[in-house]
Amino acid sequence: MTRLTAIVIDDELFAREELIELLSEFDQIEIIDQASNAIEGLKKINQHKPDVVFLDIQMPQITGIELLSMLDPDTMPNVVFVTAYDQYAIQAFEDNAFDYLLKPVDPCRLAKTVKRLNKRDTTQTESFDPIAPPTLDQIPCSGHNRIVIIATKDVEFAYSDLSGVHVQTATQKATSQLTLKVIEDKTSLIRCHRQFLVNVKAIKEIKLLENGLAEIITQSDHPIPVSRRYLKALKETLGFH
Repeated sequence: MTRLTAIVIDDELFAREELIELLSEFDQIEIIDQASNAIEGLKKINQHKPDVVFLDIQMPQITGIELLSMLDPDTMPNVVFVTAYDQYAIQAFEDNAFDYLLKPVDPCRLAKTVKRLNKRDTTQTESFDPIAPPTLDQIPCSGHNRIVIIATKDVEFAYSDLSGVHVQTATQKATSQLTLKVIEDKTSLIRCHRQFLVNVKAIKEIKLLENGLAEIITQSDHPIPVSRRYLKALKETLGFH
């Protein structure tokens, strides 16, 4: 029998431990990690790529629903919401989430969820668009042994390299657990290079170079490459044809 890998994310220690204890009764589920907040949870989801995530909704700084919108749709696991608020479940989760559980979790109800998960082809994913926020107002980042939440409007540009995905504001650089694709899809930043996204409002000037290339200079004087592929669209966005 194939066991489904799972991560439990809940800021309440007692609730998290209780759910893990209940899940340990099922041979079909293997708990591979846990997290006490959405930022830590996002990191562990990207690291482990579990089959299913049991996700609390009401958490500080970033809620479970906001975390949902930060997941890459190409690798998104099945998500089972865990909530103490029945109205949330009735409003949103019944039709759009894979499943939801009300706190305190009833073992019989949990058994039904596990049975459904076991029947499901875990390579498929649900569409969460109806409940996930269409845009991200903030980007969770880490840097210098701390966790920072950066307002999307303050980001001048984002880029990827071998060490990960980074966002740059006028005053700080931080590493994010979000993929460049999620940032592009969920924010107003636009693609200017295969590895760079830019906030149009942060552009101070564009230097046109040879061979159809260009270079953006941001308001805080950071240079950003512009490739031929994206230069035309960038100029059109700025009103130059």
